[in-house]
Amino acid sequence: MGKRTTEAKTLLIESFHAAVAAADPLHIVPRHLPAPPKGRTLVVGAGKAAASMAKAVEDHWPAAAPLSGLVITRYRHGLPTRRIRVVEAGHPVPDESGEAAAREILEEVKRVGPDDLVLALVSGGGSSLLSLPGPGIGMKDLKAVTRALLACGASIQEINTVRKHLSLIQGGRLAAACRAPVLALIISDVTGDDPTHIASGPFAPDPTTYEDALAILRDYRIDAPAPVLDHLQRGCTGHLPETPKPGDPVFARVENRIIATAHGSLVAAGEYFRRRRIPTAILGDSVTGEAREVAQAYAALAREVRAYGHPWRPPIALVCGGETTVTVQGKGRGGRNCEFLLALTLALDALEDTHALACDTDGIDGTEDNAGAVCGPDTLARARSLGLEAKERLADNDGYTFFERLGDLVTTGPTRTNVNDYRVILIL
Repeated sequence: MGKRTTEAKTLLIESFHAAVAAADPLHIVPRHLPAPPKGRTLVVGAGKAAASMAKAVEDHWPAAAPLSGLVITRYRHGLPTRRIRVVEAGHPVPDESGEAAAREILEEVKRVGPDDLVLALVSGGGSSLLSLPGPGIGMKDLKAVTRALLACGASIQEINTVRKHLSLIQGGRLAAACRAPVLALIISDVTGDDPTHIASGPFAPDPTTYEDALAILRDYRIDAPAPVLDHLQRGCTGHLPETPKPGDPVFARVENRIIATAHGSLVAAGEYFRRRRIPTAILGDSVTGEAREVAQAYAALAREVRAYGHPWRPPIALVCGGETTVTVQGKGRGGRNCEFLLALTLALDALEDTHALACDTDGIDGTEDNAGAVCGPDTLARARSLGLEAKERLADNDGYTFFERLGDLVTTGPTRTNVNDYRVILIL
């Protein structure tokens, strides 16, 4: 790997760290904390940032003010706390640990009164972690339908529409169970930053219906377990109550406040590059679609810049966020960021002075141990020298193995935050 490639790799990785730092709960949460109420404060929450958000509350809450609670985070994402209990559970597929903790959260929320405050800490990943299946649905059923939804290429909004209608707690149902004022501090991991889609909106109104959920299962030809289908059909016929909708009076005492977004992290990355005299173009924080197709579009843009200096002249950092999807057809390893980057590597085809990074800001790309990976003009040549066929790896959804063999994985460990994916193409 040449000196220029090494320098580019360093720039890419440091820009990713700048993006993550802009969404660090330990810095963000304190400025949004309310004054303690007349009664007690109950802290509840779920997500990949839950433990760091809880720690930020504890570190800045008055010692004499009553404070207790429970938050759920992903395995290996916990932190030591004193007044707020942290439970680790399964993600992206729910498990019994999350179910038990979610049930406890529901019971605690039911006990608070009008003089108390519920401080909700919500972040990406909460949909899986805060799983409390509705009547007649077992955890085995919920796991099965979740796995199918994750593999079929459905968007996170579609997946969460189904989840809300299989839950006793999501889709605003937790707000409906509460008599106290609620302040939900939310770190957004979804395009559009709509609270109803973040952790499946436990305190947010839900505009979707049981019929929408059934339609999604039909559209993606998901063979859902019988208890899941029965539950949704009973909801469609009015035998089960719908989720609370926009305008429902239960939300009069609830504030859903977004405190960190993907766009804020992209701006921070842009500032990092500008300090190094590299102009930045932010191409949006809501890029969605199949990872391979998105990669083709961005490769075409990079070629236009490289060949014609249009619409920007090099050097330029093309930065974007959002959440792509992968329709899994192979048996390889790798999340959506490695899938995007491998497809981009093939599409760029060793384009001169063009380097790229794709990483998930939570530090975990899919279910692997890396955040993502980097590539450069020499990536394909180095792969061939090792006997790695990029097209074969992409066909098998095996981006992780491809970049692992090259030593180009980006590994940070859990960042305990999550504002979705961070992607950058650096054209020098």
